[in-house]
Amino acid sequence: MSSPVSILSAVRPTYLSSKSTEQAKRLKANAGKNSQSLVLTMDEHEEVLDEYEGVKLYWVFIKSVSKSKSISFYPIANEKRYYKLTFHRRYRKIVTRSYLTYVMEEGKAIGVRNRQRKLYTNGTCESSHAYKRNMWSHVVFQHPASFETLAMEPNKKKDIMDDLDTFRNAKEYYARIGKPWKHGYLLYGPPGTGKSTMIAAIANFMKYDIYDLELTAVKNNTELRKLLIETSSKSIIVIEDIDCSLELTGKRKKKNKKDEWQTKGGIFK
Repeated sequence: MSSPVSILSAVRPTYLSSKSTEQAKRLKANAGKNSQSLVLTMDEHEEVLDEYEGVKLYWVFIKSVSKSKSISFYPIANEKRYYKLTFHRRYRKIVTRSYLTYVMEEGKAIGVRNRQRKLYTNGTCESSHAYKRNMWSHVVFQHPASFETLAMEPNKKKDIMDDLDTFRNAKEYYARIGKPWKHGYLLYGPPGTGKSTMIAAIANFMKYDIYDLELTAVKNNTELRKLLIETSSKSIIVIEDIDCSLELTGKRKKKNKKDEWQTKGGIFK
């Protein structure tokens, strides 16, 4: 005997998207919010098979419409959409204790990978109503840089990619040792040597947003703290010329040297 579980909006369509593409006879295409590609989901009453730790589970998308019982010249139909999950009753503990959590986390991860990534910048707000505005403004991040096209020694390139992969898969390790899941790089060199291109390549490799933090536009430590709090996870915080921004309100001093080196600090979170 099977035990059905109705899950309203808890199941993310992104998790079932790939399985629906392979199994469902009828599909629906939706342009998700902040998504860079179409999301394919199964149509009404389509069934998709999933397997978790050897357990077979069946998902069905259901849409039911019931008319309002109130008297009105314009009756409103109440539409309900949800996913029904069916499985054998002996696997109830596996489903309720681990499978549903896995579905939510995996669906969230897929959504992050498919989302339209952004480049955020901060600036000074002279308006008296500045407190009503977001501290970050953004544009769509579109940069073709990748490690495949990056001009760099192959061994060093591989070391960086391996280090990034290690960090990406170490969330549980950081939590276990009681440290924030963050990582940092310091890039330095003369202008035009590829520091910005390296950051773009890392962002594309990790599928992360970028926050370009201009410290000279920050008034004090309180404002800096607010800016950092408003950053999201799965992002890179870039600090330009970090060695010249030790004083938040100070201006960068001009030097007479033509071969002046610049630095960029990057923090992953």
